[in-house]
Amino acid sequence: MSIRPAPEVDVAVVGSGPNGLAAAVTLARAGLSVQVLDAEDTVGGGARTLDLGLAPGIVHDICSAVHPLALASPFFAAFDVEARGVRAIAPAASYAQPLDDEPAAIAWRDAERTAAGLGTDGPAWRATLGTLSRHQDLVVALALGDKRSLPPALLDPAVLAAAPLFGALIGAQGTPAWNLPFRTERARALLGGVAAHAIGPMPSLAMAATAGLLGTIAHGAGWPLPLGGSQSIIDALVADLHAHGGQIRTGHLVRTWRDVPPARAVLLDTPAPAAAGILANRLPAPLERALRRFPHGDGAAKVDFVLSGPVPWRDPEVGEAGTQHLGGTRAQMARAEAEVAAGRLPQRPTTLVSDPSVVDPGRIHDGLRPLWAYAHVPAGDTTDPTELVTAQIERFAPGFRDLIVAARGIPASQMAEHNPALVGGDISMGRVTMTGMIARPTARWDPYRLGGTGWYLCSSATPPGPGVHGMSGWHAARRVLEHEFGITEMPGLSPTRAS
Repeated sequence: MSIRPAPEVDVAVVGSGPNGLAAAVTLARAGLSVQVLDAEDTVGGGARTLDLGLAPGIVHDICSAVHPLALASPFFAAFDVEARGVRAIAPAASYAQPLDDEPAAIAWRDAERTAAGLGTDGPAWRATLGTLSRHQDLVVALALGDKRSLPPALLDPAVLAAAPLFGALIGAQGTPAWNLPFRTERARALLGGVAAHAIGPMPSLAMAATAGLLGTIAHGAGWPLPLGGSQSIIDALVADLHAHGGQIRTGHLVRTWRDVPPARAVLLDTPAPAAAGILANRLPAPLERALRRFPHGDGAAKVDFVLSGPVPWRDPEVGEAGTQHLGGTRAQMARAEAEVAAGRLPQRPTTLVSDPSVVDPGRIHDGLRPLWAYAHVPAGDTTDPTELVTAQIERFAPGFRDLIVAARGIPASQMAEHNPALVGGDISMGRVTMTGMIARPTARWDPYRLGGTGWYLCSSATPPGPGVHGMSGWHAARRVLEHEFGITEMPGLSPTRAS
């Protein structure tokens, strides 16, 4: 269906985040003319790397920095970013959970080494996450699908045998019996920290699923960091888009449908309520109401540091991990997340930290290095998070303050100023719940197609949800090809294929 007479392009994509670019690349490779529009002056949405002016030569990943999904997702596997010059290194330890009164728990890429460090819980960790990691491709295919079909390989007997193990993790994180199968505080905290990536009350089934997926990858492909920053992934997507005739217009804010050039199809890499606002009074009324009602999630507040040396973790092994989950015990994290959900700012918020120079010494200039940190806070909170995050790091790394050369804190209320999609600090484009991962953003069979109007939603507000994986854009692009252009075969994405 034509949106307007005499289209200027076949497809317009609003938003240049990983999902928007994944859709644009796929559609351009199918032979369509594609134009990407972005409100910012730089391309990449939540996967940009910028010089913030904090210190000469130091660049910062402004949203995503560590990428367990970017190289594991089916879209990026087909696109093959490594063959396009993106170098990503997974550290020996995927993530670490420092504790106040005992040694830190470390999730090494080697599941056996991880299990050996967890004492009496070692066999349970080995039997669950260790076993699931051997079926990483199938776990990823299930988790990152469109939630409307099942990968045929899931019927493999080996996978069916592993399925109860995932259920054990659900029991460990998502039900009232959440202390099982792990008995020690170190194992419980290690699982709780990775689950907290979902941001929300603990326990929950959504957090359990998050822990299962990210924990599986931690012992499989690992959690890689792209050398030079996340921008290298975006640059590879942009280069391929340009090679296939696609165009990008930056500094172009789309407030209404009138701000989009005439096109046969339009994809929106935006939150669901923003899509409803752009298409106000042009959608079926029930759909517009449902999009407006899709709730934003709790907030994240960001701090970018410049340090004069590596973080002095009390437990030195913590520094070998690419990501640190700071929150203490699982009970302490649960209390902090409950305060956030109730709209209160915790004094010790759950905090995620990453030092990219652990695997990328090229990020160090004149002895200075960047440090990336997020704190979970109430949506729209106006507090500068710098002191809260500094204190939380100092808690587990005494002397950290003495290394700070510069810092920039961004309250949750201001996160949308550098990316309009991050409303109130919601980095997930909508609340993450188990039901919401399937009926996301609405309970429709096709969550991407906006009422047969020729407009589609391709953001993390659709399945499979948040993360730098490109899958929401890829799923939406397939539907655009079929419904708007009658193309039923997806184009090849390999750099060795022209289409």
